[in-house]
Amino acid sequence: MKGILGRKVGMTQVFSKDGKLIPVTVVSVPANTVMQIKTKDTDGYDAIQLGVVDKKEKNSSRASVGHAKKANTTPKRFLKEIRDCEGNYQVGDQISADTFEVGDIVDVTGTSKGKGFAGSIKRHGQHRGPTTHGSNYHRGPGSLGTMLPKRVLKGKNLPGHMGAETVTVQNLEIIEVNPAEEYILVSGNVPGAKNSLVLIRSAVKNTVKKNPKEIISYVEETVVDEVEEVNPTTETEPVTEEASSVEETAEEKAE
Repeated sequence: MKGILGRKVGMTQVFSKDGKLIPVTVVSVPANTVMQIKTKDTDGYDAIQLGVVDKKEKNSSRASVGHAKKANTTPKRFLKEIRDCEGNYQVGDQISADTFEVGDIVDVTGTSKGKGFAGSIKRHGQHRGPTTHGSNYHRGPGSLGTMLPKRVLKGKNLPGHMGAETVTVQNLEIIEVNPAEEYILVSGNVPGAKNSLVLIRSAVKNTVKKNPKEIISYVEETVVDEVEEVNPTTETEPVTEEASSVEETAEEKAE
């Protein structure tokens, strides 16, 4: 399994060479640092810990500063583990966007947008009650239980806190990888608000064959017109036939 941490930038769209429009999410992927390597002998499972986004030492605890010094780097704001990671990594190694290739199928995990306290209609999509004929029931949660066992059963859809949960969207495709500018384009939408942390991993339930798409790239071309400067002292304009005939007729009239 491969994985990398990044930040959601926003959504846009690209066009493939066969004329299809593909909605994509732009994920900024700075270099990830391998902060720790866990093995079955020492920790009971195989995993690597990735860190991203530098943090000031004065705002970090002594434990996090000491943990970062083992990797010969600065303290990181975000830390995440990836189990059973492919490849042989050492503490302090850098992982960039070229870990993934165009056409790879991935799962993206993020924290969904928080909606605060929401009613049952917005939170669970329930229907509202009638608005006329003297009805006093409009957006309430409805009946809370049956006659027996005379209590609210567990799992009842009720108003409450909505959003701000860990959500994973599976089987998304990598459309473009740009290690130079440190970003990855992922097809479709990704959970979370702008500038929020996301984790891109190899798909767990991947049943889609790898089919990389060729994207149309636009290059801005600048056209420079070459203008030759004419020096009036050295170069003169050629005399045309019409000008010479006019001069001859003027001389004849003078005679």
